[in-house]
Amino acid sequence: MARELARLSGIEKKEISRLLVSSALMRELCYQDQDYRWHAMVRQWAPWEGLYEFSGWYGTVREFLEQDEAEWLDQLEAGCVRIGRNLNDTRGLIHSFTDCRATMLRLFDDLKEMTSLPFRDWEIVFELRINRARWVRIYADVLLITPGRVFSLEFKMKNVIDPEEVLQAAKYAPFLEILFGRDMDIVPALVLTGASDFFDFVPIGRTDYVLPVCSGDMLFNVLNEYLGFLNC
Repeated sequence: MARELARLSGIEKKEISRLLVSSALMRELCYQDQDYRWHAMVRQWAPWEGLYEFSGWYGTVREFLEQDEAEWLDQLEAGCVRIGRNLNDTRGLIHSFTDCRATMLRLFDDLKEMTSLPFRDWEIVFELRINRARWVRIYADVLLITPGRVFSLEFKMKNVIDPEEVLQAAKYAPFLEILFGRDMDIVPALVLTGASDFFDFVPIGRTDYVLPVCSGDMLFNVLNEYLGFLNC
């Protein structure tokens, strides 16, 4: 409740109430009961109960690998309709979906060769709806949920880094930190599927923070940077 949050944070109750009611994340991913308590629509433990309702496609990596492209794409398109994802630009959007799928398949092929980590038990999300305001729609391309970490992957079918797209990849992190809770580290990354043999860290705007950027064939490097499986 607002008064409890005010007591814990030292912020005035009125300000807490304003933040809760005006927050796009609270309106989208939470609900308020008759006692004015806020409850998350997504439970903060695996499996992530409720996450399906906000996702175009959600399941384990094993389930993803067992589906052929047509079946997966049918489910993703149906899921996008369910969550309000605009499919008007069907040709370009479907191309981007299949491009993401091909890149993730390559990643899992690489992991199969490089590590004994049980990656098939990890969870994967395509097209997570983070916000659905009147004029603003925010969808995260791909989330790969591993024990203790969520990799938020923004895909672009390009071979050059656009600073605005770096910012776009980074901006999902605050939302995801709230969604997944304090026990999960959020790792945003930009994936350029038109590039090859590229992996680097680039500045996020004018801050001191950096973001991993890679080509599709080097995506395993992003995971290795945080999971360290190539050092074992």
